[in-house]
Amino acid sequence: MKLLIVTVVDQFEKDVLQLFKKSNIESFSGSDIEGYKNASSFMMNTSWFPSQKSGADSSMFFSFTEDEKIDVFFSLVIQFNEKLETNNPIHAVVVPIERSI
Repeated sequence: MKLLIVTVVDQFEKDVLQLFKKSNIESFSGSDIEGYKNASSFMMNTSWFPSQKSGADSSMFFSFTEDEKIDVFFSLVIQFNEKLETNNPIHAVVVPIERSI
C-alpha cells in the first residue's frame, strides 16, 4: 500500500475524479487549497489588506491504495496532461508507507 497525493487546479477537478474512477480508486479524501507558482507572488500578498488574491484555486486529493491502481492512474494522468493546452497539469506523487494501523 502507498499514499497517492494529487494536486490540480479547480478547472480540472472533475477530470481527476473521473481518473480516480477509471483507476478503480474508490476511497480518497480531498481538500480545497490555494496553489502558488513562486514565493514572490505569495510574499506580495502578505500585507494586511491585499488588493487581490494571487493564488490559484486548487484541490488536493490523497488515497491509500495499491500499486496496480496507482500505475493505471499515472498512465491516465500522463495521457490527460499531454492533451492540455494550459500550463496547469495534474500533479501526482507516490509516498511509500512504512507502517500503518
